[in-house]
Amino acid sequence: MTERRTATLTLLVLTFVVSFCSFAYEFVYSELLTVMYGGTVTQYVITVGLYFFSLGIGAALSDDLNADDHGENFFRTEVLLAAVAPAGFLLIVGLNSVRIPQAVPAELLWVAARLPVVVVGFLSGFELPLLTHMVDELDGESASTPTWVRRVGGRVHDFSVACVGLFWNVERNEGRRSGLSVVLAMDYVGGLFGAVVYAKLLYPQLGLIPTIFVLALLNAAAALVFVARFGDWSWTPTSESTPLVSHVSRTLLVVCLLLTASYAGVVATHETVDERLSELYLEQGIENEYPPGAMRAEVTSQSTTQYQHVVHYERTWTGAGPNPHFTGESEQCLRLGAAVQMCDSWADSYHDGLVDVPMSMVEHGPETKVLVVGGGDWVAIDHLREYDVTVDHVDLDAEFMNRTKDDPFFSRWHDDAYEYDRLNTTVTDGYRYLQQTNETYDLILLDVPGATDDDLLKLYSAEFYRSASQRLTDDGMVVAWAYSADSYPEHHKAFTNTVRAAGFTHQLPYWAWEDLDSDGETERVERFYLLAPGERDPLAPENGTDYVRRYSDRYDDAEWRPVPHYRGVRVNSIFHPNYDILVDT
Repeated sequence: MTERRTATLTLLVLTFVVSFCSFAYEFVYSELLTVMYGGTVTQYVITVGLYFFSLGIGAALSDDLNADDHGENFFRTEVLLAAVAPAGFLLIVGLNSVRIPQAVPAELLWVAARLPVVVVGFLSGFELPLLTHMVDELDGESASTPTWVRRVGGRVHDFSVACVGLFWNVERNEGRRSGLSVVLAMDYVGGLFGAVVYAKLLYPQLGLIPTIFVLALLNAAAALVFVARFGDWSWTPTSESTPLVSHVSRTLLVVCLLLTASYAGVVATHETVDERLSELYLEQGIENEYPPGAMRAEVTSQSTTQYQHVVHYERTWTGAGPNPHFTGESEQCLRLGAAVQMCDSWADSYHDGLVDVPMSMVEHGPETKVLVVGGGDWVAIDHLREYDVTVDHVDLDAEFMNRTKDDPFFSRWHDDAYEYDRLNTTVTDGYRYLQQTNETYDLILLDVPGATDDDLLKLYSAEFYRSASQRLTDDGMVVAWAYSADSYPEHHKAFTNTVRAAGFTHQLPYWAWEDLDSDGETERVERFYLLAPGERDPLAPENGTDYVRRYSDRYDDAEWRPVPHYRGVRVNSIFHPNYDILVDT
């Protein structure tokens, strides 16, 4: 293979690599913005739109770059991308970690969080025009392109022309392919590989933080390969061509070398880096939920299953005065994703509200059938075991359920409830189970995560609740915990209209109660709703469970009432989602 052919092939490989990185950056930023701000569809659509807009601006301005030094400009572009992409990632994380003064407009933060997308798209817009110019410079004759590349490309082209000819009039072009067509083809192929490798390998196997550094390392390495191959000190013979890079700034070269070495170190120790950066972000985010200096958070462990990120942490009261949140100075808590799921101080009282209050309204014994959707920590099962009922348990995350069996944090609450002899556990999606089962239940407990992510919209849809209502016995009820209507009014309205549209006409709202901080005062812990598609018997505290009798004065005024309807608020449906039902915790 001649030196000119090798040079052309090198440029095509570099085209593939930089396109791979560019498209993958787009997906990394989309997912990161989804994690930070929620709304998968919204974040992906806006990110893709901004990326292609910026890509077009960069491509349009590429003609204004020095036409005599395409090589140096390409090298500069790759170094800038290698530096800017991870910096932009850290900027977005920082905007969601530090305390931002309330005087700063939300619109300004919105723009700042999307600046990295614009900058990366703008720089990527330079790449294709610069590579096209350089391929054209080298490809003065058809023989410049390696024979095997022309052979494979010709066969693909023949097949494509034959397909196009089925619908359009075509004329086979036997002449030399333009530099633009070859570079554009490699760009699209690289983009496809970037999407597939990101979705199937980088994101699920490494996570977002290592992935951004892998991509930046590829950009930096591409810059070094380019300048080593086409610079005036190139190791290849120069008798057949003039170097594409006549001059490279020594400062820029040193920066590129430092970035390459740094990113290589990060990638080599990606598990440690990912864990530490994740811990810092999570700890800062938890502390920001309280007044400045009031709470210190320390992540004790974190892991990721196929479906969720599991975080154990310790929170310690550091504020002035008595601790209003829990007894003592510290306690252990659990988060799934960004939402807190359980803390020592209210783990028991939450499940008292979820299980023991509704169990005051049904018969105790094996004839009573209860369905638990979610509840992979087994704590709800432990509470149900006290009433000797028959339990069907449905949860999607088998890995999480297996971990919680022996995890010390969970085991003290569930007391090996997974061994309950009247328990039947099915690993499947709760929505699919309700669609497919023929069983009917006296009680359906929805122990599912909060509506914080697009992936959970299905569990808050009219279709899901309609399926639940169809699986109830004549006197059956559904129990769901809910966000406060005062704190999340838009969510409350959307949720209420959704369950009403699903056929639930009556609701009994109530709270779980507990003295969380041992100050002698009973505090509200969690809000719940009993939902029914018709009238039901009232809650009678004097005939209730031990928990209800203990707080009988709190449940004396609990009564069934019609499910209200809010005008102008759309129902959340699977095929027509209402994103107001999502909350930002």
